[in-house]
Amino acid sequence: MDKSAELNDFKYAMHLTYGPFDSLTPSQAANWHPPENPGGHRGRYLWTDAFGVLNFLTLHKETGHQKYLVLAANLIKTVHSILGYDRSGKSRLPGASHQNPLGGGLRIGKVYEKGADGDGQYHHYLTIWMYALNRMSIASGDRTYNDQAIRLAKAIHPHFFTDIKSPAPRMYWKIAVDMSRPLVASEGNLDAVDGYVVFSLLAASAGDPSCLASEMADYQRVIDRKGKYTLSNDMLDLGMSLWIAQWGSPEHISAQQMGARCLERFENLPHQAPSSSSSSSSSSSSSSSPPPTHLPFRNFGASLGLRCYTRDDDNKPEYLTLARKLRGNWKEAFLRYQRGEEEEEELQGISAVMFAAALIPGGELL
Repeated sequence: MDKSAELNDFKYAMHLTYGPFDSLTPSQAANWHPPENPGGHRGRYLWTDAFGVLNFLTLHKETGHQKYLVLAANLIKTVHSILGYDRSGKSRLPGASHQNPLGGGLRIGKVYEKGADGDGQYHHYLTIWMYALNRMSIASGDRTYNDQAIRLAKAIHPHFFTDIKSPAPRMYWKIAVDMSRPLVASEGNLDAVDGYVVFSLLAASAGDPSCLASEMADYQRVIDRKGKYTLSNDMLDLGMSLWIAQWGSPEHISAQQMGARCLERFENLPHQAPSSSSSSSSSSSSSSSPPPTHLPFRNFGASLGLRCYTRDDDNKPEYLTLARKLRGNWKEAFLRYQRGEEEEEELQGISAVMFAAALIPGGELL
C-alpha cells in the first residue's frame, strides 16, 4: 500500500471516532469539541482518547498541518474536563484542583458506575495517557503537557501500591474512582515495566532524571520480585508488551528481554507464526493468517506492537507481513459495526483508533 492510500485509510478510521474533521477551517478547529464516543461515560474513554491524541499527532507529523495539533489539544482539554471529574461532572476528583487538575487521576470512562466492569482507574490507561501528554509536549514544544503528565504520575503512583516501601511491594490492577481503595487486587502483567519505562520518558523530557526516581525505584522492586516476565497468549497483551519494549535501552533489561520473548511467542502461537521467505507454500498458508475475532482492536494492538518493535530491523520483514495480516479485512469489521451486526457497538471507537495507530505508528515521534 502506498503512503497516500495508508493516510486515507488512517483518516477514514479516525473519522469513525472523531467525525469529519478534515474539512474544518482553522477557526472551526479551534472551537472543535470531539463527538461523544458510545463506548465511554459522557462520551469519553481514556484508552480510546489517548490513542486519539497520538493519532492526531501522527497526522500533524505526516501532513505538517497545524490543525491537527489544535485538535489534539482540544481532545486533551475535553478528556481532562470529563474524566478528571466525578461522574456527575460537578466536582473534580479528590486531590485535584484548578492549579493541579490531574491531582486526582483520571477515570477510565466506563459506561457503568459499579459492577465487575464499572468505572475506576486503571494504571495502564493512566500511563498511556501520560505518554500521550509527553508526545504532545514534544510535538507542540509546550512543556506544560509533560509537566501535567509528571503531576499525574506522582498523584496516582502510591495508590496502586501496597507495602510500597517494602523490599517486595505489590501493585493493584484497578482502583476506585477516588483512589481510596483497590477494586481489583491482582497485579497487571505489564504495569510495573510500563510504569518504569513511561516514567523514564517523562523524566528525560523534563531534563531531570531525578524527578521520578523514587517512583521508578518502586517499579523496579516490583519487577525484581516478579522475576521473569509472564508471557500471555492474548494478542493485545503481546502487542502492548512489544510497544513498551521498543523503548528498551541497556538499563531497561526487563524491557529488552520482554521484547525478545514476545517475538518468540508470536512465532510459536498456532496460526500466528510469521512465515519467512524460506517457508514452504503449504505451511505459509496455514501459519500466517490471524484468528477470527469480533474484537478487532486486540489484533490491531498486536499489529501496532510488531510494527513499533521491529521497524528498525530490516532482517525481520516477516513480522511486518504478520502485522499487516493482523489488521485483516478491517473495513469489513467497521462496516459490521455500522450495520449493527456487532453486539458490542461501543467498541467501534477503540477499534478505529487502534487500527489507525497500527497502520501508521508515527515513526520516531510516537
